[in-house]
Amino acid sequence: MEHSAEFLKIATDAIGRVNEIPVGEAQERVKSGAELIDVREDNEFEAAHAAGARHMSRGIIERDIVQTFPDKNTELVLYCGGGYRSALSADMLQKMGYTNVWSMAGGWTAWTEADGPVE
Repeated sequence: MEHSAEFLKIATDAIGRVNEIPVGEAQERVKSGAELIDVREDNEFEAAHAAGARHMSRGIIERDIVQTFPDKNTELVLYCGGGYRSALSADMLQKMGYTNVWSMAGGWTAWTEADGPVE
């Protein structure tokens, strides 16, 4: 999918404000106990997702995150299809007071290219 210049601008701005990590570091953090959250749409998640990932799409994460993870120090690793939506979500979670949020660079594409486990 081709991204608009406007979308790329807000996503790039968000990337500059969040902690973005490569897939290998994301996998290590998850192995050490971080929560892995897939922010893709329902149909993307249902087709396949990273093993053990919880699903909270970009459209609902702000609504549901506090009920699921009331401790705002919980380590959260977010991913999407390519890294933009997860950066936007991570930026919003930081604004909500979450202090230990990471956006996985490259998203699902990077995960599968690194042979990450899938369900």
